Amino acid sequence: MKNLLTCVFLGTCITAAAQADFNNVLSAGVEDAERFTTDYMEPLSESVVYSISTGWYNTADAKPLGGFEISIVGNITGFKNKEDKKTFLLDPNDYENLDFVDNPGVAREVSTALGDISGTEMFVEGEVLGVTVRETFELPSGLAGEDINFVPSGYVQASVGLIKGIEIKARFLPKMEYEDASIGLYGIGIQHDFTKLLPADKILPVAISAVIGYTNISGDYDLTNARLIDGENQRIEAQINSWVFGGVVSTKLPIINFYGGVNYITGKSVTDVLGTYRVTSGPFASETYVDPFSITKKVSGVTGTLGTKLKLGFFRLNAEYNLGEFNTATVGINFGFR
Repeated sequence: MKNLLTCVFLGTCITAAAQADFNNVLSAGVEDAERFTTDYMEPLSESVVYSISTGWYNTADAKPLGGFEISIVGNITGFKNKEDKKTFLLDPNDYENLDFVDNPGVAREVSTALGDISGTEMFVEGEVLGVTVRETFELPSGLAGEDINFVPSGYVQASVGLIKGIEIKARFLPKMEYEDASIGLYGIGIQHDFTKLLPADKILPVAISAVIGYTNISGDYDLTNARLIDGENQRIEAQINSWVFGGVVSTKLPIINFYGGVNYITGKSVTDVLGTYRVTSGPFASETYVDPFSITKKVSGVTGTLGTKLKLGFFRLNAEYNLGEFNTATVGINFGFR
């Protein structure tokens, strides 16, 4: 579980891979491992898409030509009360080889990567040379099991004003490595302030903009020391991207302003389980799997944003809350001109 915490604070998109004995599920065969991993990872991938889709704007008032702003943005996506995202129903009848040690054959709730259920023992059983062989192992728990009820993300973002109410944006997090994990992020966006095209723009008390943003986060985690699985170069690589299309309205006051938006989010995560895996115990002890499977999850939804921005000359500070399938709080420390 220590490795799980490491990955959370590096970016969380590869968190599930860090669970102790996670790849031991492969001892039940590729099909069962892929089915379990898909259900286990799904809520985490979804929460990351929502987390990286925020922070694209802190006003609808686009910067004039030559205006710029550099921001340090941090997001916290919470799931404390999302009980439906912390568990999934594992039915042994949907699996070829995997079953519960207690009450075998009966479906029950188990932890996702966001959950806190621990101590769930599974077994794999089969005939080897006429002898029944059984191996047991414990399913991984999740973030809530370590009293973590949020998914963090952060990056540096820059915005530059062009002509006719157009503003371009870019966000970046250089590749970070810690122990067996690494994470990196980049994104591009554009904002168009429609009110800049109106003759009365200078006297209007509000601005109205459209925003489009794309974000990509990638990471990998080295899987090591599984009890039932031997092998080489075992790792998980994840790519998560999101598109956001938003409409924004804000006030245009000198010091403090308020803004709100409605956003459509769409994204996709691809998680590749890579390397060589040799089952060393149980009925499948002779099996070897190379790059066993890849999981794809698509996400879409609508969010609403409410925020405020304080502007004190070169220094600006904004805070916002985003309501959606996963709620996200965002804070930005900004430095800008015009």
